[in-house]
Amino acid sequence: MRAIWKGAVSFGLVSIAVKLYSATEEKDIRFHQVHRTDGGRIKYQRTCSVDGEVVSYDDIAKGYDIGGGEMVILTDEDFADLPLSTSRAIDVLEFVPSDQIDPILFAKAYYLEPEGQAAKPYVLLRDALRDAERVAIVKIAIRQREQLATLRVRDDVLVLNTMMWPDEVRTPDFGFLDDDIETRPAELAMASSLIDSMAGSFKPDEFTDNYRAALQEVIDAKVEGREVVQPEEAEEAPAAAIDLMAALKASVERAKQARGEKPSEGTDDAPPPAKKASRAPRAPAARKTTTPRKATKKSA
Repeated sequence: MRAIWKGAVSFGLVSIAVKLYSATEEKDIRFHQVHRTDGGRIKYQRTCSVDGEVVSYDDIAKGYDIGGGEMVILTDEDFADLPLSTSRAIDVLEFVPSDQIDPILFAKAYYLEPEGQAAKPYVLLRDALRDAERVAIVKIAIRQREQLATLRVRDDVLVLNTMMWPDEVRTPDFGFLDDDIETRPAELAMASSLIDSMAGSFKPDEFTDNYRAALQEVIDAKVEGREVVQPEEAEEAPAAAIDLMAALKASVERAKQARGEKPSEGTDDAPPPAKKASRAPRAPAARKTTTPRKATKKSA
């Protein structure tokens, strides 16, 4: 891994020199835009919408659209006077319980590595956070932007998670929230039973990106000049409209069968008793019709 930032964690009078590394990476398969006929890369030029001339990077500035076709242009000198905290400090503001932070605020994760002689205070902060069962709320400036972040412990390493500012989280505004929708106790109990039947321990290694694997297989086949044969998937017929309770019951039974458990008695998997009752009267009726015929033959 390559460090993308160097600085120090400061809390109280203690300063810990650290390096910052990206803790995650996207595994998406990336493509280039090419000419379909000859595979040539498609290139784009930076042109001005006013005079149509090609613009170099040195002549490009930042502009803020104020509406009405007017633009405010900002230069590097304008940004230099902004009250941005030093780009080489991670300032600890407070220590809070981790359950007070909504996961929707988390943006990107980074590993912190102690630099030079900072291993001892680094380990001290790590162990203190772990014993206190709290996370540190910090501020950091990355790429000319001040960001709120947390410091926590993962696998004996300090992890910095950048966070969204509170005004960057949208408020849900959906019509159904104003509707008076009630759930019946029986439906809630069945839904809870479904949750219990599907309960488990989260193991990230058990999950894979099937789409990415299939796409990589297509690419490998193209490179090797072979044909990719995908198994045909049987299309399921659209399910008939059923009520919510029946769907919950069927889901519970399916989850039990997936775990190797026997289906519960009295479920839809058992044969309905109505069919057994309909067959019972027909057998005696047949015996009554045959008895008089045998008697008439003997009398004759």
